[in-house]
Parts: sequence; C-alpha cells; structure tokens
Amino acid sequence: MSQADLIYRIIAIIFPVFSIVAIGYLYARQRHDTDMSSGNRINMDLFTPALIFDSMSGSNYQLADYMHLSLGCLVVVLGSGIVAWPVARFMGYQWKTLVPPMMFNNCGNMGLPLVVLTFGQAMLPAAILLLAISNFLHFLVGQQLITQHWSIKAVVTNPMIVATVLGIAVSLTGIVIPETLRLPIHMLGLISIPLMLFSLGVRMIAIDFGDWEISTVGAILCPISGLIIAAGFIALVPIPQAQASLLLLFSVLPPAILNFMVAEKFDQEPHRVASIVLLGNLASVLVIPAVLWYIL
Repeated sequence: MSQADLIYRIIAIIFPVFSIVAIGYLYARQRHDTDMSSGNRINMDLFTPALIFDSMSGSNYQLADYMHLSLGCLVVVLGSGIVAWPVARFMGYQWKTLVPPMMFNNCGNMGLPLVVLTFGQAMLPAAILLLAISNFLHFLVGQQLITQHWSIKAVVTNPMIVATVLGIAVSLTGIVIPETLRLPIHMLGLISIPLMLFSLGVRMIAIDFGDWEISTVGAILCPISGLIIAAGFIALVPIPQAQASLLLLFSVLPPAILNFMVAEKFDQEPHRVASIVLLGNLASVLVIPAVLWYIL
C-alpha cells in the first residue's frame, strides 16, 4: 500500500467518526442545548445493549480465541491506573480525579466505530468484548476507587453486561433467534454508535480550559501509558496480529465520558474530570491517526 493510499484510508476511517462528533458540537453550539441526559440514558440502557446482544448472539463466538486479548485489556486498564497514581501524587492532584480517566477509555462511542471502520464488521465482537470488560472494571473497580464501597449489584444489573452475557450464551448454545425478533434488535443497535458520537460532540461544548494543567497531563499520559503497556504485553504474550492491532488501538483511546458521570454523581471534582475527558478526546484527533498509520 502506497503512502497516498494509506493516508486516504486513515482519512476514510477517522472522517465519519469525527464528522459526527463535529455535527454534535455545532448543533449544541447553535441551539445552546447540551442536555443529552435522556438520550444517553436510553442509549446505555437500550440501544447499546441491543447492539451488543445482536453482535454477540449472531457471531460464532469462541471465548478461547479472545483469552489473550481479554488479558491484554485487563493489563492495559489496571496498568494505566498503576502508572497514573504516582503521577497524580507527584503533581499534587487528587488521585481520585486523575486515575479513573486514565484507566477507563472511550472504547464505546469512539472505539466501536473506529474498530468497524478499521478492521471491518468481523472484529466488532472482539471490540464489544473489550467494551464489556472495561465497563465491568469501571463499575467494579472504578467506583470503588472513588467511593471505597463495592457495588456488585451495579455490575450484574448493568444492561451492557447483561446483554454481553446473554449474547455469548445464545451464541454458545446455538439458539436461533427468529428473524422477526432479531430485526428490531438489530435496528435498535444501529442507533447506538451515531448517537454516541453525536453526544460526544455535544459534550465538547462544555470544554473548560481553566483546568488546562491537569487536562494536558491527562491528554499526554493516557495514550502514552496505555500504548507502552499494550506494546509490552504484545511483546511478551503470543497474540494474533489482528487482535494485537486492536489492542494497540484500544490502548490509546481517550478517557470515557462515563468518568465524568461517575465523578459528578459522587462529587469528585467533576469540573476537573470533565476537562480531562474532553481535552483528551480533543487530543485524540492527533493521536489516533498516528496509531492507525502504524497498525495499518
């Protein structure tokens, strides 16, 4: 593949993603309306679980094929937290503010469309598995870091976790879902990714550069720590090339918006967390094309 072809492919991958984000931003700026709470809640409770279930149940899912990828996801998420903790202490930040956004990345509303556009529909189940693991850790570990209270109920009742388990169960047992039932589930799932991207754009309107220092540290630390950890894991553990490329892309994704929602819920400097999340997503415009250039 020539350099011109490679550049064209990278543009073809990132343009649909960032163009929808830009539309969300421009819409919110024009309408002066940044309230996406109802849409986000429906997306997390219905549309995204429908996408997850549809993808998982419709795939010939062999969990053994993704064991190393799943382990790599765990290492990247937990390792990023281990790296971020001393950085927060050294810089004088509250570690509960910086550490979770460095651990839990935007593998949903940015990761899923990037994976489909980069690797094709066949890699979507693997990407959804990474999303499920990240969400599981976020509710099991991330909230624990902030509140110091375990909440197993929050994990087992999470619609995305439930959809993942049910989808894998249907795939493994060979249950055939009637087309009249699968079609509406599929149609609901198609809503989720564009809505995620649009919502991310709407959130961009709230960027506050007053916390530029911690935001800049986060924007640099998040992709670099994730990439180093992922590269080290790939060097030590045998993992298929396609999954290794997926793990590298996963490792540099910016902080998830869910970090802000959790910080706001528990009053953990939500304004700073929002700034970290939004500036990190803005910086991904530069980071993601660079990683795509390497893995393609």
